[in-house]
Amino acid sequence: MAYLRIGSRGSQLALWQANHVANLLRAKTHIIDIQVIKTTGDKITDVALSKVGTKGMFTKEIEEALEARQVDLAVHSLKDVPTELQAEFELAAVMKREDPRDVFVSVKFPDVSSLPAGARVGTSSLRRQCQLKTLRPDVEIVSLRGNVDTRLRKLEAGEYDAIILAAAGVHRLGLDQHVRYRIPPEEMCPAAGQGALGIEIRRGDQPVRTILGFLDDSDARATTLCERALLLGLGGGCQVPIGAFAEAREGELRLRAIVGRPDGSELLREQAVGDDPEKLGRQTAQALLRKGADRILADVYGRQVAVPSQP
Repeated sequence: MAYLRIGSRGSQLALWQANHVANLLRAKTHIIDIQVIKTTGDKITDVALSKVGTKGMFTKEIEEALEARQVDLAVHSLKDVPTELQAEFELAAVMKREDPRDVFVSVKFPDVSSLPAGARVGTSSLRRQCQLKTLRPDVEIVSLRGNVDTRLRKLEAGEYDAIILAAAGVHRLGLDQHVRYRIPPEEMCPAAGQGALGIEIRRGDQPVRTILGFLDDSDARATTLCERALLLGLGGGCQVPIGAFAEAREGELRLRAIVGRPDGSELLREQAVGDDPEKLGRQTAQALLRKGADRILADVYGRQVAVPSQP
């Protein structure tokens, strides 16, 4: 039995995730406290995330508490975790993955194709925006921030004709009532790590790593490692117009990836199969760079974001 402190953001979804992990650990007779930590991403609520440009905006303050030994582990949505962890930390577990897809949520319309011209669709994700504009260049993309329940209230109030959310977050909170369509990855490629929870600890903390070992899922670790390797190979963080989705099938990994312009005018796609997660991710990133992904990303972010040079 151990006494463990979990660091978490204070949103409804983050607390669901932290309590989910806490309950699994309590079932193993451990004593668990949850400590809420406000992150940069939580403090900046009136600006689209893609314009904030802060690396680790949802993890930095939690990592500082971890380093200061104020908490013993951190529960994150893996898609929010930077592709390169600082040397002081490691991912002790990547938990079994929820549905990684995006969902189309609307009070009035059944799917993307049924939206009228000029419909207002809420999202603050450049990844979702570029794919949505490729499918429907005639709709209006409107910035959408806030917790999942806040976003749904804005939809119900008529501020949007539809919004696009991660299936996992909506399902975890039991807020599926307006989900009309689960968007296939070939239609809208998810974010790297979407649907997975990552548990971060201080590097070398063997006692805590051992305690958390039962939460690590080998398929989730392999697929998300592949997706994150692709993201790293493209020099991207969690607020970029990049999608990556890997599946474990018949002993091999199948990776689908996209890079696009936010206005939907250009969307690069790549698919590949392999058995080494990191190698597959890196090679697929290189294939996208050869197609011009570096040019797209440089145009989107100027020179503020380091995009790997084309080989």
